[in-house]
Amino acid sequence: MIRIGIIGCGNMGGAMLRQMLKAGFFKPDEVVVSDKNQLLTEKIQKELGVKIAESNRQAAAAPCVLLAVKPQYIRDVMTEIRGAVAPDALILSIVMGFSLNMLTEGLNNQHAHIVRVMPNTPAMVGEGVLAACRSGSVTDAQWRFAMQLLSAMGMAEEVTESMMDAVTGLSGSSPAFVFLFLEALSDAGVRGGLPRATAQRFAAQTLLGSAKLALESGLHPGQLKDMVTSPAGTTIEGVAALEKNGFRYAVMEAVEAAIQKSRSVK
Repeated sequence: MIRIGIIGCGNMGGAMLRQMLKAGFFKPDEVVVSDKNQLLTEKIQKELGVKIAESNRQAAAAPCVLLAVKPQYIRDVMTEIRGAVAPDALILSIVMGFSLNMLTEGLNNQHAHIVRVMPNTPAMVGEGVLAACRSGSVTDAQWRFAMQLLSAMGMAEEVTESMMDAVTGLSGSSPAFVFLFLEALSDAGVRGGLPRATAQRFAAQTLLGSAKLALESGLHPGQLKDMVTSPAGTTIEGVAALEKNGFRYAVMEAVEAAIQKSRSVK
């Protein structure tokens, strides 16, 4: 029996599927996948043992549907699957920039049970941030199930839909900024004489450990910074260099640029 249909099996759709299966929410034979790239669906079928849908409409007929296509394709997909979605089906959408209202209109169903999700790429390893909001038709039982499902991929939290653009700019886009920082830290280690592999491991673990310390301690980032920054020491020299070059302002501007871009996709 098919329990979930996944439309769009790219990086994020495929990653979410893998985490759902790993957590035991679905068995492979309960999953049907659809993607315009037939080679991709065949690869996923061979890897995970899931079924391939004959069309997007077949995938959309499942009790739970994950819409994971790129924004430029979602309108065509919604037109295609109109009428195929069951009245009580739970629809999860990770399509960036598409509001609950846009999704209900696209499906021509104002009573569609839709949960809109903004994940980020660390969900690929079960350490993502997944912000979610729901349409008024989503039942409490559906919402609990959706949040349990999303929690298999990391930290899942409810937000108001008005916050979604800010979420997109902060947690959605910022992994790219973090990877730039990671690359720069690694380059700095190499510049200082470390082998590349060592520099990258040390930089990545430092970011991972620092993030874990912030989450588990609950302390303000400024307090954590001060714990490392001794008077006239090496760290304060580095902090001063970052401040001189506008580090914090540059980060804020990067997030704001991503937020504004998200707001323009309407």
